[in-house]
Amino acid sequence: MEPIVGNGAMAPDTDMIKDADIRSFGDDVIKASRTRPVIVDFWADWCGPCKQLMPALEAAVKAAGGAVALVKVNADENQTLCAQLQVQSLPTVLAFWQGQPVDGFQGAVPPSHLKQFIDQLVKMSGGAGGGQEENPLAEALAHADELMDAGEYMQAGQLYQRIMEYDEGNVHALIGIAEASLKLGQGEQAGEILASVDLNAVEDAKLKERVARIQTALNLAAEAEGAGDAAALEAEVDANPQNHEARYNLALAYQGQGKLDKAAEALLGIIMREREWNDDAARKQLLKLFEAQGPADPFTVKYRRRLSSVLFS
Repeated sequence: MEPIVGNGAMAPDTDMIKDADIRSFGDDVIKASRTRPVIVDFWADWCGPCKQLMPALEAAVKAAGGAVALVKVNADENQTLCAQLQVQSLPTVLAFWQGQPVDGFQGAVPPSHLKQFIDQLVKMSGGAGGGQEENPLAEALAHADELMDAGEYMQAGQLYQRIMEYDEGNVHALIGIAEASLKLGQGEQAGEILASVDLNAVEDAKLKERVARIQTALNLAAEAEGAGDAAALEAEVDANPQNHEARYNLALAYQGQGKLDKAAEALLGIIMREREWNDDAARKQLLKLFEAQGPADPFTVKYRRRLSSVLFS
């Protein structure tokens, strides 16, 4: 997919993350904190924990989408400022709101702690700076999700990619790109993208469901690779309608071609003739198709009804 271009591109928030010294501290921190919380990270080149904390802190601030700002201060070059603020160890992080320090911590902390720290600041400030108009990443993600739901997979994928240009580690956007790639028939690319996602970092329940659907769809595509030629399998089924194995493989072949309706009909054909064939394989395969498409997809709604009708007739 090509990067998104043209109208509607998001402008990066150049004031969200910046470096400061004792001369700019008044404007970049004290004055700026009148409108939104400002987090100040005191660091040094020789400090190992500083190098661990800084990228995680930058990612957490970007994820907040403008609700807070981050200012980085080199402690070695600003010792007078550190003395004034009683910074005695590195890294030290202080949060300012309304011109005053209101919270802080020392040392490298896990991402979950950073998220909680920022969420508390946003809550304390009443969400200052974090409204819809000042949260372009969140707004863009919501719009991209809407495009996916509407079946506009190319446009959604391009918008997710655009988001990645401004927030390289955005898990939501990565998952969106993987899903869009899958819908556009680029299964190999979808698998590679999903493999790059730290699934342990996925906490949102809806994102977890999307990951599960993508993984199921990739597994289904792998199953279909060895199904055989659809035309030959159709001939076998026509010759012997009781050949459930041929009908099952035919369903896999249809599945690999993206002909999900035909795959579902073939599986239902087995269930109608012999429900328990091969340890209920046809029904289980149909449920996998439902999972891959999602519960609200028209395919799932239609064939879940069909399956219920067959099972309870």
